[in-house]
Amino acid sequence: MVAVPVPPKMATSLALILLAGSASSFSFNPSGTLASRRLVDVDENTPRDVYTMEGWSLNCGVQKADGLELVANYQDGIEDFCAVTQQDLPAGSPVLFVPNEMILSSSKAVQEFGGALQAAERLLTQANLQATIPLFRIFCKILVEYEKGDESPWFPWMNSLPRRYNNGASMTFACFELLPPYAGWLAMKERVNFVNFQKAVQNVPIISEEIRADRNVLKWAYNVVVTRSLTWTDNERLLAPMADMFNHGAQTEVDISFDEQGNCMAFSSRDVPAGTPLRISLGDPTNPSPLFATYGFLDDSSPATFCKLMDKQKEMRELGYDFSNLLFFKDTGDISMEVYDVILYSILAQDPTAQRSFYEACRIGDTETKNAFHQEYFPYTLNELRKHVDDTIIDLDRLLAKAQSKDPRTHPRLPVILKHNNFVKGTFMKVKENLDQM
Repeated sequence: MVAVPVPPKMATSLALILLAGSASSFSFNPSGTLASRRLVDVDENTPRDVYTMEGWSLNCGVQKADGLELVANYQDGIEDFCAVTQQDLPAGSPVLFVPNEMILSSSKAVQEFGGALQAAERLLTQANLQATIPLFRIFCKILVEYEKGDESPWFPWMNSLPRRYNNGASMTFACFELLPPYAGWLAMKERVNFVNFQKAVQNVPIISEEIRADRNVLKWAYNVVVTRSLTWTDNERLLAPMADMFNHGAQTEVDISFDEQGNCMAFSSRDVPAGTPLRISLGDPTNPSPLFATYGFLDDSSPATFCKLMDKQKEMRELGYDFSNLLFFKDTGDISMEVYDVILYSILAQDPTAQRSFYEACRIGDTETKNAFHQEYFPYTLNELRKHVDDTIIDLDRLLAKAQSKDPRTHPRLPVILKHNNFVKGTFMKVKENLDQM
């Protein structure tokens, strides 16, 4: 999610409506050994202590709107919590304020750790993962605070966090065998990123060897920062306790911003009636697979899914498209125009002159020429589309049958994988109905 700048009028409103508060000191004076401290139990079955965290946050200077409550529920077998308003919130109402002192950020980590992260960051750069460095810095901060145990100022917050995740970094190879190619590719990217973080952190001397060797702790810390931090700029990731309790929604109720002092503020983005969950956007709402791979949940309110033309990535790039452009729509079975463009562009590779003319028409937005090409070659495009859809449905049936033969007690991520694959199949079946009538 990319946070938006706060309008000055809203900032003034926040200062007027929310009571002033002062954050407690976040200094740390270590005492005792690692074994003598109470550490966060990262076992997947450990319950979350969310309500202690809520009291801690208010004592540290967090301010929340009257009626804002944290409500427990279960999502895909995981204990979850969501922020809900029990009072009507007019658009632009202040919802939450988190002081800068409580916020963990990549820039603060650099200031705190100095050159201790440089060797690890060089390894990430060599692996062409320099874009993940801001995330890695917060990852290291989480590990440093984890090692302090209950002597960390952030211990109550860390003890409230989820232990079990369903995302790509947490999946086993048995999970990957049940995923269609696009979702599997996205999930594997998350797993590869985690493995690279695991390797890079071995070069961070401020974290003990004991912690660096504990894969369960490393995976937990990675999942915390991936699923709960916000992107502010390309070089800055921020993690604000309490603000991380807003779940994802295709239709959002809350916007998050940061002021010049680095405080985090949330405002209602529209009129919100009492009893409504307060949600933010964690990513593109039109396609659930990236959210599934990164965060581990299925947003079944998504209107569409990527059409799964994984073998046409070269054509996609040349036409200036990406996965978010090539969509099948779940309710209507409609197909985005970009899907037709990519398939036709691929077909025209047999005639380089025609392909070049079609490419130029796409590049300059010459719809008349594009439409003429589509009309002339439509039987070929339709045949390719039908074959792709039919083959994908066959593959999904195979994956669903394989998944249904597994025991969810030994494969705890099975329910969300089944939900994802059924969502994709349902969308493809709707598209097939339309194609069969053409």
